[in-house]
Amino acid sequence: MDGKETLMKEQIPFIEVREVHKWYGKVHAVKGASFTINQGEIIGLIGDNGAGKSTLIKILAGYHRPDAGEIYIQGERVNIKSPAHARSLGIETVYQEQALVDLMSVTRNFFMGREITTRGGFLDFRKMDAECMDVIRTMGLSISSPKTLVKQLSGGEKQGVAIGRAMYFKAKLVLLDEPTRNLSVKEVQKVLDFIKNLKELGIAAIFVSHNIYHVFDVSDRFLVMARGELIKDAQKETTTIEELISVITRH
Repeated sequence: MDGKETLMKEQIPFIEVREVHKWYGKVHAVKGASFTINQGEIIGLIGDNGAGKSTLIKILAGYHRPDAGEIYIQGERVNIKSPAHARSLGIETVYQEQALVDLMSVTRNFFMGREITTRGGFLDFRKMDAECMDVIRTMGLSISSPKTLVKQLSGGEKQGVAIGRAMYFKAKLVLLDEPTRNLSVKEVQKVLDFIKNLKELGIAAIFVSHNIYHVFDVSDRFLVMARGELIKDAQKETTTIEELISVITRH
């Protein structure tokens, strides 16, 4: 690939959503959503309860199929069929529940469903432990052993493990669904730092939260939803927290 082709590829958004709709019976949960996300761009997806944020995230994560519309990844149309398919496309999801198993170790959670095996087909715990701890140290998490049970971690540490897992598996887009909910002030700041780290690595993210102050701190751009529609798309430098709150409350 020559320099011109490389530049053209870099200019193509990582993901483009065109006129996506989703119905649940008679409920029109997402109404013609259209937007793009560039590589390394942090998007704050905000809106009141029932705005359609979680439905839109679940479509991108492969949990729901859209009823109409198109999704493109790096210029190619895709039909995201499942969460596993989404991961194969470079889309990882971090839920508020962290999707971690409390009674399993950090390593087992880190590689769940994507375990490293030896040539003989056995689980390679030594390698998985080492790889897991490399990521944990890189993220500045104070977890002393990869064999630590997840139930022994704080809320912020759990989110750190989930975000670190997405980074390890070379995500290109991380979907963050309420990652700071029910966390202490100190833990919230740690998670926000993790999100900033994604940007430094060139990884895009959609940050969904009811706390607009958390979103505003780390996002480059904001998508505001109301009653299933995207009603505002604004760059950080062209808006304020007060304006975004006003848009949400008016609808």
